[in-house]
Amino acid sequence: MNETASTTEPQYWMIVGSPEILATTRKLGFKKHGIKARHRKKAAEMRPGDRFIFYVTGAKAFAGIVRVTSTVQESHELIWQSCDADKSAEDYPFRFDIEPEIILTPEHYVDAEPLARQMIYASKWPAANWTLAFQGNVHRIPEHDYTLIRSAVEAAHR
Repeated sequence: MNETASTTEPQYWMIVGSPEILATTRKLGFKKHGIKARHRKKAAEMRPGDRFIFYVTGAKAFAGIVRVTSTVQESHELIWQSCDADKSAEDYPFRFDIEPEIILTPEHYVDAEPLARQMIYASKWPAANWTLAFQGNVHRIPEHDYTLIRSAVEAAHR
């Protein structure tokens, strides 16, 4: 047994993706999710017990929270596919088993803008450009931000 993993606090990750990427994870029952190849180092840091918060591009909203239940697995089977024309071959090779904690339907997604203005992570960018904090596929966020977002997602789920 890996004692380090059982005694350390979870890490919190904001996973940014298109509605199509999230729809694929939804079709999989929120049992598996993939990370883009360029995030190999971050994927290697993820471990069971960590939490993923899903941020949906376009909607500019939070869609749910899952718990990571496995270490990273590499696979190049095409499951998720970027809708960007220049990245159509992206196969999201770093995969994790996950289990849903709170999943929202699109009509209940939580608007990210009011929360972004309260997030430690997003405070690195000017308020007028808050969406810059949500570019890229994977971001580690502090526990404060996770708690803030989780509270809003729980309220939307009721």
